[in-house]
Amino acid sequence: MEFPKFILGDNTDYPEAIFVIHTEFPRFIINLQDDEIQWFEEFSKEDEEELEAETVRMIEEASAFYDREVSRYQD
Repeated sequence: MEFPKFILGDNTDYPEAIFVIHTEFPRFIINLQDDEIQWFEEFSKEDEEELEAETVRMIEEASAFYDREVSRYQD
């Protein structure tokens, strides 16, 4: 089965949260309410330095995905 790169997540225990799940490496869940990220991967020290540079881009992609999805619901 092939999954989309991003998936929206919802949980009534966190009514204010806006979860976006990134299904490709590096896999993570981001809460767009506060930009908190939970990684599903473990990284070496060298990987962490590279990951820091990519994190901003990943947050922007997740935000753009969310905006696109919301606009489709509104149409």
